[in-house]
Amino acid sequence: MDLRVQRTQRNIINAFIELRTNKPIEKITIRELSERAFINKATFYTHYKDIYDLSEQLENEAIETILNDLPHPEDLVNNPKKWVAELITALLNPGKIFDILFSGTRRAVLLERLESNIKSHIYRAFPEYQDNLEKELLLTFLIQGGFHAFLSHRREDSNTVINILGNFSECLMQEYY
Repeated sequence: MDLRVQRTQRNIINAFIELRTNKPIEKITIRELSERAFINKATFYTHYKDIYDLSEQLENEAIETILNDLPHPEDLVNNPKKWVAELITALLNPGKIFDILFSGTRRAVLLERLESNIKSHIYRAFPEYQDNLEKELLLTFLIQGGFHAFLSHRREDSNTVINILGNFSECLMQEYY
C-alpha cells in the first residue's frame, strides 16, 4: 500500500479515536473528523462509507484480536475456569482502544459479535449444542454474564474476579453437563 494512503488512514483513525474518546459516535461529524485528520471530506469517503463504516472496521479488528487470543473457545465447555481466564485476558489486551471503541451504544455490538463468534466455534466442536435451547441459553449466560460481571468489577483485583467467575462457570457447566 502507498505510504501516503497509509498515513492518511492512520490520520483518520487517530482523529476518530481522539474524537471518540470524548464523544459518542452519533455526535461525530465527517467534517469534524476530516479537519482533525487534515484531510478533506472527499478523501474520507474514498476510504469509508460513513463514520459507522470506519468504526465497524476498527471494531472488527479489535474483536479479531480478542478472538485470536482465545485459542480454544470450546474450553468454555471442557474447562470453563481456564476459558474465563483466557477471555478476560483477551478483553484486557487491546487496552484503552477497546474501551474507546466499545463505549456507549457500541458496547452491545461487541458483546453480540463476541457471543456469535464464540458460539460458532463451540458449535463446530459440539454440534449437539446448536439446537438445544438449554445449552444455548447456558452459553449465552456464561458469555454475557461473565463479560458484564467482569466489566462491573474491573476496579477489583483481576485475578480474584477471574477466579470467582471461573468457579461460577465451572459449577454451572458441571450442574448441567
